[in-house]
Amino acid sequence: MEAGGCNIQFAVNPADGEMLVIEMNPRVSRSSALASKATGFPIARIGTKLAVGYTLDELPNDITKTTPASFEPVLDYVVVKVPRFAFEKFPTADFRLTTQMKSVGEAMAIGRTFKEAFQKGLRALEIGRPGWVTGAILADDRLTSDSPEDVRVALHTPTPERIFQVKRALLAGLSVDDIAKASGIDPCSSISWTSWSRPSGGSRDSSSPPPPTCAA
Repeated sequence: MEAGGCNIQFAVNPADGEMLVIEMNPRVSRSSALASKATGFPIARIGTKLAVGYTLDELPNDITKTTPASFEPVLDYVVVKVPRFAFEKFPTADFRLTTQMKSVGEAMAIGRTFKEAFQKGLRALEIGRPGWVTGAILADDRLTSDSPEDVRVALHTPTPERIFQVKRALLAGLSVDDIAKASGIDPCSSISWTSWSRPSGGSRDSSSPPPPTCAA
């Protein structure tokens, strides 16, 4: 775009792949800065040069120094961004997550595998959890019961605690399909989680094999 860097937020229907644009802003966002840090690709600088008339094939890649900027970065690591919420400071606020911005920040984590980066990201939130572990009490995970049916119902509502409700669901015996249907979370993510969900707390060894690849 002639305006330079743009931020586009979109949603994908997990049932049929339909994509809807939520909003588009003619500016870079904090996600753009995070993506630059994660890949080493200077999005803001490249976007500015494109806005004044350059094309990607005319700009050198700052990392390789030999290929043009039109080549996508090739990474041998995984980057996870985890939002940080603080609803405990705003008890009257609606805790249900929608397209409205409700996070107060985010954590970025880098690992050799999705599991390692995911665990690091959750730990970096500084919410008193060492990683993907269930809360000490049900209320910590915004639950009143850990029965399979009650957890399934809770998964229908997107909340900051839903990621931990997913673990309770796996521990309660819910299948990947049950979790995907109740939450809308991509089954591929749930499949990878089943291989490292366990009753005891704490992080798994980061040398675990990467999650399985799911067909599109």
